[in-house]
Amino acid sequence: MRNFSISSMNPDYKQWLAHLKAQIRSAQIKAALKVNAELILLYWQLGNEIVQKQNEAKWGDKWLHQLSKDLMSEFPDIKGCSHTNLKYIIRWYQFYAPAIGQQAVAQLQNKVKTGGNTTVQQPVGQIGQQVVDQIPALLTTIPWGHHLQIITKCKKLEEALFYIKETSTHNWSRAVLVHQIESGLYHRKGTAVTNFETTLPKPQSDLAKELLKDPYTFDFLSLSEEYKERDLENALTDHITKFLLELGAGFSFVGRQYHITVGGDDFYIDLLFYHLKLRCFVVIELKTGKFIPEYAGKLNFYLNIIDDSLKHATDQPSIGIIICKERNKVVAEYALRGMDKPIGVSEYQLTEKLPAALKGKLPTVEQIEEELKDITE
Repeated sequence: MRNFSISSMNPDYKQWLAHLKAQIRSAQIKAALKVNAELILLYWQLGNEIVQKQNEAKWGDKWLHQLSKDLMSEFPDIKGCSHTNLKYIIRWYQFYAPAIGQQAVAQLQNKVKTGGNTTVQQPVGQIGQQVVDQIPALLTTIPWGHHLQIITKCKKLEEALFYIKETSTHNWSRAVLVHQIESGLYHRKGTAVTNFETTLPKPQSDLAKELLKDPYTFDFLSLSEEYKERDLENALTDHITKFLLELGAGFSFVGRQYHITVGGDDFYIDLLFYHLKLRCFVVIELKTGKFIPEYAGKLNFYLNIIDDSLKHATDQPSIGIIICKERNKVVAEYALRGMDKPIGVSEYQLTEKLPAALKGKLPTVEQIEEELKDITE
């Protein structure tokens, strides 16, 4: 029987090998997700059992230490049985479990009598019974380490559920999740001034509004006090990965200072993107000063050109975003009223500048190097 050898460079073999690798990776991901789901459900059951015993049993203050010791003795390979993690499980369970019962009551009874006065019984977060019923299943969609970050950094149920859904949808790493929480994404998303309701059909208008943030946080930039719009544009494109993260999922970078010609005159768009989910071009104009109504007119002009020259028949109407240093909400609303193109106006924030009172009081780089030199010698 003859032995045949195959080169790893053979096209057919390479294609087949790539197919097998994809299958294996897919199976690994599915297995990991299943294991994570089972672990989170186990923690939910543990939390339920432990909280019930806390309320019923009278075993003193040390029984949780004893429980951890006994579980770790029986399951030495499971880190989740440590005393610290059991405390987190209790905290995590108590964060979500009460809402399941409270929301059901709040939906059925909107008013209660207290001391002869009628007071409104506020539903938990106004998030709806259907969402609350899905909480246990929703929790299984992200890893335990992500849950710890959420319950230690979020105060409200709605905020926590928002970050769980965003993490699950966009596959955020723990570092990205922490960044989004600390930058206040929950409070910034969907709050920009727009005319989307009058210029876009449903549900495109709702999706587009959720796309925008206010303010945008450019805390990854370091600019001098006298930076100009071109400096800001250069810095954002130099840090395009972080900029795309701040913009949100779905943005695909097309170009900067995108050249268009109209009637023989040249114009340049600051930043041009395509949004994969909304299926439309997104024009971004950067302004380092305060918003003025003329900016909306210029952006409306750009959107007309993009829709005529780049927009495909299957694309949705292009969207414009003005990101400026300052914005008067009332002025922005009046400026957008009557515009036939969808435009949003948001502010941006840079890294907070050092307070003037501290300037000159911190050591220079040379002084720090000298101190280090003295230590190491």
